[in-house]
Amino acid sequence: MRILLGTSALVLTALPFGTPASAQAPIDHGDSDPSWSESVADADQSFRGLDAVDDRTAWIAGSSLTEGGPGKILRTTDGGDSWQDVSPPDTAGLGFRDVEASSAHSASVLAIGPGEASRIYRTTDGGDTWQETFHNTDEAAFYNCMDFYPGGKRGLAVSDPVDGTFRIIGTSDGGRSWQVMSDAGMPDSTGEFNFSASGDCLVIQGRDAWFGSGGSISRVFHSSDFGRTWDAEDSTIPAGEAAGVFGLAFRTSHEGIAVGGDFSAPDDGVDATAVRSRDTWRNAGDLAHLGEDAAWIQGRRNTLVVVGESGDVMGSSISRDGGHSWEQFSETGFHTLDCVRRTCWAAGGDGRVATLRLH
Repeated sequence: MRILLGTSALVLTALPFGTPASAQAPIDHGDSDPSWSESVADADQSFRGLDAVDDRTAWIAGSSLTEGGPGKILRTTDGGDSWQDVSPPDTAGLGFRDVEASSAHSASVLAIGPGEASRIYRTTDGGDTWQETFHNTDEAAFYNCMDFYPGGKRGLAVSDPVDGTFRIIGTSDGGRSWQVMSDAGMPDSTGEFNFSASGDCLVIQGRDAWFGSGGSISRVFHSSDFGRTWDAEDSTIPAGEAAGVFGLAFRTSHEGIAVGGDFSAPDDGVDATAVRSRDTWRNAGDLAHLGEDAAWIQGRRNTLVVVGESGDVMGSSISRDGGHSWEQFSETGFHTLDCVRRTCWAAGGDGRVATLRLH
């Protein structure tokens, strides 16, 4: 999103903390209360992209907090005890907002921004070497997030609208090359945009791809034909200049959640979640903070975690009923989240990274 979430747009990240009221069901704590184990991987980075391979290996993507500083890619293979800088060369001024990894060795990363700032890099040797596989040359395009289909051959990335419609690029060779796709099957999107808040504004589950929007209207777009055609539905999350859908997560192709809020009022989580069931989006439980990213807990059908961070306003919440009600379990929040089995990984501002073990 070209205005609110660039590396230099910090105006909306320093709003004072508020205390909203929301109706929340009590947590069934089970054997223990959720608790983050937090550390700092690189204090000069704001991390908004994260992909966990397993409970030992994860990749994070960041932007420098120093003007003109290098965006970085970090990787851990020891459960977060240590993080290695495996960044591509010559990344000064780039803002990495998404990383999609298939192993400890192979990953694609997206740098966002207008025109040539939007780029995709790919590594197959753990970051020892990188190939630039996409370099945007259209000044009207601004790519925000990407994802891959099962098997890793096909993938999509989404840009803010160009000439009134969202632009999609696709790959069919595992991210080695990307092509701009026809916009003939994309609904009119005038006045809308994506939020590159968490790297999950576009997600893929099975053969289905989804991305969220905000601005003039807050919608969720869906494709079941590898990005050739799309339909769009009201997300039920309020829209606005700084408001809309920030992140998506799907347990199956028919069961998912959208999270968002308003960066101009980050302590207001009312109507900030929506669930999809029976092929329609319905307003879900309120949060006590905005929601930048969400993830399902594997092995627990109805359990979700959501995180959000905007300056001093942040939090982490859990739902045991598929997103219909939430309880905030921590005043610590993050921009991005991923869960594998019973381990959740998170990353955020000031280089913070964390793990959450659910028993």
